[in-house]
Amino acid sequence: MRAMIMDALAEPLEVRDVEAPRAPADGVVVEVYATGLCKSDWHAWVGHDDVALPHVPGHELAGVIIEVGAAVKRWTVGDRVTVPFVMGCGACEWCLSGNAQVCPDQQQPGFTQWGSFAERVVLRAADTNVVRIPDSVSFEAAAALGCRFATAYRALTARARVQAGEWITVVGAGGVGLSAVMIGAALGARVISVDRTPAALDIARRLGAERTLVADGSDIPAAVHEITGGGSHVSIDAVGSAQTARDGILSLRRRGRHVQVGLLPTTDGMTAMPMARVIAWELDLLGSHGMAAADYPEMLSLIESGALRPQELIERVVGLGQAADLLPTMDTASPAGMTMIDPRRP
Repeated sequence: MRAMIMDALAEPLEVRDVEAPRAPADGVVVEVYATGLCKSDWHAWVGHDDVALPHVPGHELAGVIIEVGAAVKRWTVGDRVTVPFVMGCGACEWCLSGNAQVCPDQQQPGFTQWGSFAERVVLRAADTNVVRIPDSVSFEAAAALGCRFATAYRALTARARVQAGEWITVVGAGGVGLSAVMIGAALGARVISVDRTPAALDIARRLGAERTLVADGSDIPAAVHEITGGGSHVSIDAVGSAQTARDGILSLRRRGRHVQVGLLPTTDGMTAMPMARVIAWELDLLGSHGMAAADYPEMLSLIESGALRPQELIERVVGLGQAADLLPTMDTASPAGMTMIDPRRP
């Protein structure tokens, strides 16, 4: 099969032929029809994640099952499927309680194993992790769910428990941020979108943001407090930096809830936070790490009904070759939406 290969950290990637995978007893092999290019892939490429080289990145995917392991009961060849970017073991207390996203024995395509920037990918513990795609949902839309859209959905619904009428400040208008804008608006919240790129903010307004703020060095928290009359009820850092996390937290009103979605890689693994404000105002700091397959049905029903439209977040579809050139630029590029890869393209 053709795959995008990472032979060394932070070096150019090469698309070449490699041996195709076979299904493990508890897993399936999926022919990849769509897979998303995400900043998390850049983190792996640059060395922020411990990956074994040579490596194939890619963790947001959708496609068709072409091989089924002997122990798999729920799936057959030809099924249209997707998968969360965290695949639980299916047997631990967290998986059994429906929280596979924090499974201590988790596998992640594109990180702990070869991923989806290839014509085929292996999905393990398939009966626990694989999700059926409704016929009315495109492969590109389904691939968008694996990381960014599903993460934003769970961050707002299960972690922050957003209520209609509440103010939400979403810092960052990339894939996660725009997903959060759309989902927040669909939930009846009042959304403020913050980004450094005017084109991304234009999309945020189209997706339901009531107000937008350009991150141009101005005092974002002060602007949010003025707009909302005391601060937002919920903030989400969808970027992942000390500054964006700080802006999100300081944008909150008293007893507000901050959800950290963007990764915060530092040399010592620690990131400074304005804890004096957290204590004095009784703020909640919440992490959100994807969404388990068990939680997909509610989200998929909203997509089928048209209440949520992840396909509108897709900016472009490219082949593996172009994606290999784009991945190293993910830390500096400002795409107004998601980039999808079709590995079947020449």
